Amino acid sequence: MTVSDPKAKKMLEDLLMISRKNLPSINESLIIKSFEFSIEAHKNDLRASGEPYFIHPYHVALIVAEELPLDDITVASALLHDVAEDTEFSISLLAKEFGSSVAEIVDGVTKISGIFKGQEITKAENYRKLLLSMVKDVRVILVKFADRLHNMRTLDFVNPEKQRRIAQETLEIYAPFAHRFGLGRVKWELEDLSFKYLNRDAFEELVKKVKAKRKERESYIKKFSDPIVQKLDEHNLKYEVSGRPKHLYSIYRKMVRRNKPFEEIYDLFAIRVILDTENTYDCYTTLGIVNQIYLPVPDRFKDYISIPKTNNYQSIHTTVVGPEGRLVEIQIRTKKMHEVAERGVAAHWRYKENKTASEKDLENWVNWIRDIFENASKDEARKDLMESFKLNLYQDEIYVFTPKGDLRRLPVESTPVDFAFEIHSKVGYHCIGAKVNGKIVPLDTVLHSGDQLEIITSKTQHPNKNWIKFVTTHKAKTAIRKWMKKEEDEIVNSGKEIWEKKIKKFKLTFNQQDLDRLATSLKFDSPRHMFRTIAQGKVNVDDILTATKEKEKREKVSVLEFDTFANSARSNAGGVLVEGIDSNILYSYAKCCNPIPGDPIIGYITVGEGVKIHRKTCSNLLRLSEMDTSKLLPVQWPETEGSLFVAGLTVMGEDSPGILNEISHSIVSYQNTNIKSINISTGDSAFEGSVTVYVHDIGHLSKIVERLKKIRGVYSVERFDGS
Repeated sequence: MTVSDPKAKKMLEDLLMISRKNLPSINESLIIKSFEFSIEAHKNDLRASGEPYFIHPYHVALIVAEELPLDDITVASALLHDVAEDTEFSISLLAKEFGSSVAEIVDGVTKISGIFKGQEITKAENYRKLLLSMVKDVRVILVKFADRLHNMRTLDFVNPEKQRRIAQETLEIYAPFAHRFGLGRVKWELEDLSFKYLNRDAFEELVKKVKAKRKERESYIKKFSDPIVQKLDEHNLKYEVSGRPKHLYSIYRKMVRRNKPFEEIYDLFAIRVILDTENTYDCYTTLGIVNQIYLPVPDRFKDYISIPKTNNYQSIHTTVVGPEGRLVEIQIRTKKMHEVAERGVAAHWRYKENKTASEKDLENWVNWIRDIFENASKDEARKDLMESFKLNLYQDEIYVFTPKGDLRRLPVESTPVDFAFEIHSKVGYHCIGAKVNGKIVPLDTVLHSGDQLEIITSKTQHPNKNWIKFVTTHKAKTAIRKWMKKEEDEIVNSGKEIWEKKIKKFKLTFNQQDLDRLATSLKFDSPRHMFRTIAQGKVNVDDILTATKEKEKREKVSVLEFDTFANSARSNAGGVLVEGIDSNILYSYAKCCNPIPGDPIIGYITVGEGVKIHRKTCSNLLRLSEMDTSKLLPVQWPETEGSLFVAGLTVMGEDSPGILNEISHSIVSYQNTNIKSINISTGDSAFEGSVTVYVHDIGHLSKIVERLKKIRGVYSVERFDGS
C-alpha cells in the first residue's frame, strides 16, 4: 500500500472526517504526516490475515478518533504506535519529526507491548520507566487499549493457542484496567471477545439464546417505556430512552456464580434514560416519575450521582416491578455522565480545556500507578512487577517493598507485623519496630501500596498477644497463636511441676476429677488455668493444699461422726420393723440416702444383701422401683418411749462470746426439747459444730432449725444426714 493508492486516500479522508467530527481541535497536517509515515514504515510488513500491516495502526487510530476521542496527538500516536517496535525507525527520530509528546506516547505503548510478549526483561528499570511514563501521559494507556481492542477484533487469524493466551491476558489485565479508567464500553467488548475465544461453545450458545429472545425483549421494553416517555414529555424533558444491552460475558458470569440457567439470569430487563441537560436535578425528577409509575425495589437503589464511583462514574441505578411482575433495571444519567460512563478518562480529557477539575480527575485515575512504581528498585524482576500490575487492578490487596526493592503482596489493612511474618517467621517473632518510607511507625500502622518497609528486630523480643488484634494475614495470625500456645504450654508445665512436688510433700493424691473440682472451687477456668497462675506466682500452693488437707480431715471426721450418730440413733430406736413385726430378716441401711429414725422409710429386696432400707424420697429408690415395684417391702421404725427419736444438726456461723449458750437455750426453750449431745469447735473467728436432740417428729425438728437460724451470727443450720 502506498499513499498514492485510491484506497489509502479514501482511508485518510475518512480518518480526517471522523477526527474533525469528534476532536475539539485538529492539526490536520500532523495526522496526514503521521498517516504517510506509518504507511512508508510498514510497507514491507503483513498481518496474519495477509493484509498490509498498516491496516492495524490505521484502525487503532480510528478507534482513538471515534470511540476514545482525545486529541490529534493521540490519533497521530496511534498511527505510529508500532513504528519503533517493528521497524528501523527510532523514538528519537519520531521526536524530531512529530514532537516529544507523540514520541513519548509511542515509547510508552512500545514498552507496554514488550511486557505481554512473554520475554524476560533483564533490566526492570525499562518497565518502571514505562509505567511512570503512563503516569505522566494518560494517552499512552488509551492508545494501548485501542491497540488491544483491534487485535481482539481480528484474533481469528492467529493460531488457537495464541488466541487463548491473548484472550486470557485481555480478561485478566486489560478489561479490569479499562474498568479502572472508566472505559465501560471498551471493558465490555474486551470481555465478550475474550469469552468468545476462551469458551467458544458457551459463547455461541449464549449468542443464539439472546438472539432468540430479542423480539420478545424489544416488545416488553416498549410496553414498559411508553408510560415513562409520556410523563417525560409532559415535563418537557429532552431525553433518549433505550434498552440497555446485556453483555454476554456478564450474563455467563452470573450464570456460573449463581448456578442458574440463562432464562433466570436473562429475565432481568434493563433500560437507560439519558437526559440532554446539564442539570442533575432532572435525573431525580426522572427517578420520581419512574417511581410514580412502577413500584421500586427498596434494596436495589444506588445513587452514584451524589457519590460517584472512584473512576468518576455517575448515574442513578434503580430496579422496579414492571408489567407482568417482571423486574426492570433502570439507569438515569445526563449525556455528559453517559459519555464518562462509556469513555471514562477519554471523556474527561475532552472537558480539560474548560473544566479545571479534570486535571485532578485524571490524576486520581492514575495515582495508583504512581504508587506502585515510584519506589520500585532498578533490579526488580519483571515477573514481580507484572504481578503487582495485575494485583492493583483489584482493591482487596496491596503490595509493599523491602529495603532492597523486593515486592511483597499483602491483604488490605495489613500492618508491619504482617509484613515481618511475610518475610520470615523468625523476623516476625523478633520484630520490635518498623520503618515505613524511612520513618519509625507503630507496629499496628496500616500499610498502603508502594510503602517501603524496614523491620527492626531484637533477639530478646517475642510476639505480643495484642498483635493478634491487628494482624491481617493468615500466616501472621497462625504464627502468633503457635508462639503463644508454645509459651503458655511452657508456663503451664512449669506450674504443673511445682504442683506435683507440693502434693507429694503433703502426701495428697488428685485424679482428674479432683483437679477439675478443685480448680472450679478456686474460681479458675480449668486446671490448666490454675497451673499457669501457680507458675506466675499469683497463688500460694501451700495455702491451697493446707486447706484441702484440712477439708479432707474434716470430711473424714464428719463421716465418722455421722456413722457413730446414725448407729446410735438406729440402736436407740431399736432397728426397723418389717411389715409391722420384729423379724430376723437380713437388712442394712442404704448409703445413698442414709435413713435415720424419723425419716419415712421403705425396704427394697436385693440379691445377696437382703433388704436395703431407703428413705421414701430417695432418688435411687424411685429409679429402682420404676423397674420392679414387686421388690418394695413396707418397713417402719418401732414406736419408742414417748414417741421420741434422735436427730442430728450441723451448725456453722461467726464465733462470738456465749454462742454455745445461745444455741442450747434456743433448743431447750422450745417444748423442753432434750439435747443428747452438743459439740462446737472454733477457729479463724468462725465456729462449726454438731447437735443431737430428741424430737417427736420432722415438724418438731424443723421448728428447732428455724429458731437456730435466727440466732445472730449463725449462717447455716442443716440436718445431719451424712448425704
